[in-house]
Amino acid sequence: MQSFKTIKENVSAEITEKKSRFIANVFYVESVEEAEEYIKQIKKKYNDARHNCFAYAIETKDDGILVKYNDDGEPQGTAGSPMLKMLLEQGLSNILVVVTRYFGGVLLGTGGLVRAYSGALAEALKKAEIVEKAKGYEAKIKVEYNSFEPLKYYLDKMSIKISKVEYLEKIEITIQVLEELSKNFVNNYDNNNFKIEKYEIIKEKFVEI
Repeated sequence: MQSFKTIKENVSAEITEKKSRFIANVFYVESVEEAEEYIKQIKKKYNDARHNCFAYAIETKDDGILVKYNDDGEPQGTAGSPMLKMLLEQGLSNILVVVTRYFGGVLLGTGGLVRAYSGALAEALKKAEIVEKAKGYEAKIKVEYNSFEPLKYYLDKMSIKISKVEYLEKIEITIQVLEELSKNFVNNYDNNNFKIEKYEIIKEKFVEI
């Protein structure tokens, strides 16, 4: 199982460098489409800013990493590239950073720009909780009411996280389960003192370890 580090929740931070404001927004993402949508949202939110530079690194299904960056009008190599380098050096994946710059009238030079964009990202990451994730699933389990408590105990013992419980005609439990734990669960749950009516994988996703 290949795991990776990422942020638990989205974070933001702002620094000022020679009257220019640098606003860093850092997002957890699971796809290029999701990253590009966040970039659009930031550009719309800060549509009066001089620059909205970004970098992202996203895990692929074949255990590779897809990366992209953009300097958005800043001198080449002064914004997106150093931010991407920082993400990769810290071993972070499934992460997007967009740093917005409001120009303050003072030129920073290439070295100053690199320090400012990297510094804004660093400030945001100081606020982030770093977690480890790996491939897994969001799945739904359907059980009778008398099976709920034994099943909860079993899931806790297996370190399988419950994200939602619906009390309907039968109880439907949504779980976040690692790929290898899902296989083990399916193969062994009949040996316990509860009965599963239905186990359905809803979608693939990255799950916190």
